[in-house]
Amino acid sequence: MADAATRLATLAEDLLGSPLPVRLRAWDGSEAGPAGEGPVLVVRDRRALRRMIWKPGELGLARAWVAGELDVEGDLYEALDRLSGLIWERDGDSGGLLAAARDPRARAAAAALLRLAGPLPPPPPPAEEVRRPGGGPHSRRSDKRAISHHYDVGNDFYSLVLGPSMVYSCAYWTDGGTLEEAQRDKLDLVARKLRLKEGDRLLDVGCGWGSMAIHAAREYGARVVGITLSREQAAFARKRVAEEGLADRVEIRVQDYRDVPDGPYDAISSIGMAEHVGAVRYREYADLLYGLLKPGGRLLNHQISRRPEPDEEAYRIDPFIDAYVFPDGELAPMGSTLTILEEAGFEVRDVEALREHYALTLRRWVANLEAEWDRAVRLVSPGRARIWRLYMAASAVSFERNRIGVNQFLAVRTPPSGTSGLPRRSREWTE
Repeated sequence: MADAATRLATLAEDLLGSPLPVRLRAWDGSEAGPAGEGPVLVVRDRRALRRMIWKPGELGLARAWVAGELDVEGDLYEALDRLSGLIWERDGDSGGLLAAARDPRARAAAAALLRLAGPLPPPPPPAEEVRRPGGGPHSRRSDKRAISHHYDVGNDFYSLVLGPSMVYSCAYWTDGGTLEEAQRDKLDLVARKLRLKEGDRLLDVGCGWGSMAIHAAREYGARVVGITLSREQAAFARKRVAEEGLADRVEIRVQDYRDVPDGPYDAISSIGMAEHVGAVRYREYADLLYGLLKPGGRLLNHQISRRPEPDEEAYRIDPFIDAYVFPDGELAPMGSTLTILEEAGFEVRDVEALREHYALTLRRWVANLEAEWDRAVRLVSPGRARIWRLYMAASAVSFERNRIGVNQFLAVRTPPSGTSGLPRRSREWTE
């Protein structure tokens, strides 16, 4: 009888209709697939097969990865890039799955894979997978639960991954700069785009661990309110504010963006927050931010985007991200975001794409995690550390291949007079 790797590779190629792009090692130590120095996909336990049969596509693979039954030896980025066409780009291809089901050879391969996998049902999902109670997404309760799942995993863990800046969004890179320098430059870019000055009131929506609020108050003399739904973030941010001697200028609240009572503000920064809002709430979000600004007030919206679908109704949230990383997180095409901001009344004055900057940032975060792997596992769990490594590496590849992007929108609540308060020359902040 053929070894497990050869059998598995043959069956996978029959089901996928194409050769495996990476070498495969099975639980019995056997190997198959392309030889050479490239990455190796390791199936450590045949329980991984049961998970993938039960949940074909990305979610089954994710469960096996989180459980430690599936791994990659060698360059993880290269492995993800090679496998992307077989996993992510096929995940929603129902037509292809139906065609495979009608193919006698594919049906025979599926039956053989069932025998190789061992008895069903599969193991239960890993403990790190989100358990969803009833109710729809993007209610106040579900948003709070989703934020807690992602951010309340321990400030020490985030410090390990993000470094001293504690900025959880893409940095702004120059050649040869460090992560800390690039994150400082990004915060300063936001402040300059908003034209912050002494005494301005800034609302930082989704303030994280307080980095933008502290920078705006310390470097520009702004009076800042930062809001987050994460109690761990808020506690950490308040401690940093006090240590900086800025308690008279910065207030950190545990507060939903729908509950901010004390506008108007001169400026609003929303950095990596809008991805949590959801399509059904995005117009409401834009309307609320518009209402919180004074006439002439400025919004800097920093947001990850996706490529538009031929049929936008067919868009589905990424299964791995939804189950393990950002529950209910949604990405919108850049054009949709711009349109909604305009519909809410904003004049959009500038859009800057930072896609390559995020790819580089993610690679630095992955390097931080890998350098402190044992400590990371102790701080969270082996499964959660594996989630973060996969999520950040896969996201880096997606930014590099232009599957997703990230953009800064500078928008103004321009008054009826038409006076925006911004310079006639665009990109003055780059000079």
